[in-house]
Amino acid sequence: MVTQTHSSKSNLDDLAIFGGSPSFSEPLHVGRPNIGNRENLLERINDLLDRKWLSNNGRYVQEFEILLAEHLGVKHCIATSNGTIALELAIRACDLKGEVIVPSFTFIATAHALQWQEITPVFCDIDPKNHILNPYRVEAMITPCTTGIIGVHLWGQACDVGNLTEIAQKHQLKLLFDASHAFGCSYNGQMIGNFGDAEVFSFHATKFINTFEGGAIATNNDELAQKIRLMKNFGFAGYDNVVYIGTNGKMSEIAAAMGVTSLESMDEFIEVNYRNYKTYQQELENIAGVSLLPYNGSEKCNYQYIVLEVEEDITGVSRDNLLKILHAENIIARRYFYPGCHRMEPYRSYFPHAGLLLPETEKLTQKILILPTGTSIAETEIRQICRVLQLSIANAKLLNQKIQEIALLPEPQPIKP
Repeated sequence: MVTQTHSSKSNLDDLAIFGGSPSFSEPLHVGRPNIGNRENLLERINDLLDRKWLSNNGRYVQEFEILLAEHLGVKHCIATSNGTIALELAIRACDLKGEVIVPSFTFIATAHALQWQEITPVFCDIDPKNHILNPYRVEAMITPCTTGIIGVHLWGQACDVGNLTEIAQKHQLKLLFDASHAFGCSYNGQMIGNFGDAEVFSFHATKFINTFEGGAIATNNDELAQKIRLMKNFGFAGYDNVVYIGTNGKMSEIAAAMGVTSLESMDEFIEVNYRNYKTYQQELENIAGVSLLPYNGSEKCNYQYIVLEVEEDITGVSRDNLLKILHAENIIARRYFYPGCHRMEPYRSYFPHAGLLLPETEKLTQKILILPTGTSIAETEIRQICRVLQLSIANAKLLNQKIQEIALLPEPQPIKP
């Protein structure tokens, strides 16, 4: 756990931004890695070193793929070096080209995986209630150049899979899902991983199940799975026999060993995440203008993200000022996915007016605040985080004045030798 230095802050001068001591002695990050059973991990690492088989579909990659497929209830699960490569492989294997509809409210990799292959990402707006791709807006974005849709399961919540599937079938489009946030989650009682032509997972270190760095593609399509397996290994079908264009998307043995170890502790990780979520829920419920994204209790969920919406007209404090305050306390909150893919390069140059079609995305990027959770944080630390928010918002007028005064101070000059 991160060491807490000041458990009680009763007035604004206690805040670190105004000269008080930080709440935590070291940074408390969003997405701090879960490790699992260290002894089991080291045993596997020693085993793979003894075997001298470090890559190229070794024992642990095969075991990891089998465990993933069993957990998801899917026919094929192909482990990859990272989630972005997994997305690029799925896009190419599905023969996407021209234009593909995606949300702008997502991590930039979703768009880059298309643009990297000279496919145009067409940014579509979201439903403000759940932050997920709005299927009714998707249909309005379809043109003769559209070849596919990529939905993003966000915060562990599933897309509107039913309506997106209906739209894709109606217009004969490929349907992929970026499930980077959604391992261990379900839609209508079925595990995410079973929908569309394929679904892509990330096992980056920040995910609740990690392989240090890694990803996977899940599909029930035999032909597509075979194609992806060829593509991730340069197109090799046996020794000295390249039958398809490919790249190096293989997962290493040490990454897979971490993945197998993570899966062993998966239930524990989710239990901790759920406990943290309920603690945040309890502590934040009386703070006006701050709402915690609710999860659907009837579905399986990993509770991987603590997602707040900050309504400045109620709190009196902007999301960005709260971010500054938290960072000064060594609480490294994040403003996912600011400012939206459409406002990042090269897309803001390609589509300078895209924001006109993305009003809900534009509003949401100004409100979202993600707070730390996971096995590295305790309930007492969560309460301290919420106390900082409560103190700041309860004294909004004076706080804004003091922040403005700080902004007007001259920058300290370096001392000349």
